[in-house]
Amino acid sequence: MFDYVLVGAGSAGCVLAGRLSEDPQARVLLLEAGGPDTAREIRIPAAFSKNFKTERDWAYFTEPEPQLAGRRLYWPRGKVLGGSSSINAMIYIRGNPGDYDGWAAAGCVGWNWASVLPFFKRSEANVRGASDNHGADGPLHVEDLRCTHPLSELFIAAAVARGQPRNPDFNGLRQEGFGYYQVTQKNGRRWSAADAWLKPALSRPNLHVKTGALATRVLFEGRRAVGVEYLHQGQLHTARAEREVLLCGGAINSPQLLLLSGVGPAEELRAVGLGVLHDLSGVGRNLQDHLLVVIGFSSKRPGTLDDAATLGNLLRWELFRSGPLTSNVAEAGGFVRFRDPAWPDVQFLFGPAEYIEHGLVRRAGRGFGIATCVLRPRSRGRIRLRSADPTVPPIIEANYLAEPEDLALMVEGAKLGHELLLANVFDAYRGDYLQPERPLRSDAEWVECIRHKAETNYHPVGTCKMGVDELAVVDPALRVRGLEGLRVVDASVMPAIPSGNTNAPTMMIAERAAELIRAA
Repeated sequence: MFDYVLVGAGSAGCVLAGRLSEDPQARVLLLEAGGPDTAREIRIPAAFSKNFKTERDWAYFTEPEPQLAGRRLYWPRGKVLGGSSSINAMIYIRGNPGDYDGWAAAGCVGWNWASVLPFFKRSEANVRGASDNHGADGPLHVEDLRCTHPLSELFIAAAVARGQPRNPDFNGLRQEGFGYYQVTQKNGRRWSAADAWLKPALSRPNLHVKTGALATRVLFEGRRAVGVEYLHQGQLHTARAEREVLLCGGAINSPQLLLLSGVGPAEELRAVGLGVLHDLSGVGRNLQDHLLVVIGFSSKRPGTLDDAATLGNLLRWELFRSGPLTSNVAEAGGFVRFRDPAWPDVQFLFGPAEYIEHGLVRRAGRGFGIATCVLRPRSRGRIRLRSADPTVPPIIEANYLAEPEDLALMVEGAKLGHELLLANVFDAYRGDYLQPERPLRSDAEWVECIRHKAETNYHPVGTCKMGVDELAVVDPALRVRGLEGLRVVDASVMPAIPSGNTNAPTMMIAERAAELIRAA
């Protein structure tokens, strides 16, 4: 018997397990479907895409996307201790204060910017030290990149020459502008949620972690969650929770587990032969993600990050944690206002490497490029069960670009990204077009490029929405509405996607949840 049973050792689950087990009287069990985070590809920052389509990746695919030429988009998600924080590009971005004030205005009391900032700061050990906006004593190490490529500086210079402000801190007083990203690294190696919160807690006798454990359903007595059934080494087991069951599986796995447990839209449950414990229409709805399109050129000069995987650079990283392998690839970027007069609505990410189709495809051997994405898309998708079998991946309908405004704004962003790469500062490097394969002369051509080339930016959220409306799955304390002893704590509870990368906001949610749970 445990006090808390947590499902999912990702960005949220590691935080929650670490914080709840600080109480020596609290018995905590953390279940993770994946394995340990021992692979060197996890540790080496520049190697993050080497984790894709391996045993450390759920390797999901969407259904054919109607607005993306019927393509099924690949969605990497971490299946390992640390979850996606163990396979992501390590960018530390909180979003915009307006995101959280918007959550609160929609009924999520206690989630406004002034309320969540202390939890961001509590998490953070920023190399720049403590300030009004940053913490220095938290478990999550946030650093400046140790090694940046000259092309990244040229990119920032090109943006500044076009009148964009230079911004040394996207998580500071303002988000708008161009500069270098800070990253979740410590001394030049990845610093995941598992490194920050879980591993320091593993010696506690009240914390138990079981890997290779696939949760199959939440167990209920009446309308109270009392445990979790899980599959381990081919056998079904049960874990009982005296206080609460906490779902931390992320925007795909948490709604899937609720549905498998009979919690969700009644008609969808019956369609796959499941009984209905609690008809909750919002489960799996409200899916949001950042869609990006990459614009890339080959490089006429050697020495991009495509040339970084040498024995010498590996030794530099192994011995000194220095050199180009400490790069997160997406070294620099920016946030720009196009249509919203108050705050940025498009994000840019620049990489001094050929990064097309998730880094899994090489065309020219070496290159550089920029990705552009709309920060607050209006389009919404959903997650549904394909089968009552918990080992079968769910149906993912991202529904990208269903709202015309998303596509129009993406075209504007892509055109600016293209113009930045055509700046004179790149003349000595810029070779042939990689993506698109030729200059595009009209908005209609950009639309076709986006439809055939856009990919996920790895930020699915929203499928167990927090709020007070009819689609809300959890209340502002993250308790599943209409049930007892059950909360969801991960990116799926976000009512609206933040204006930036989603890893830091997910960890903040778990920090705040730990306080809510302890106060219950």
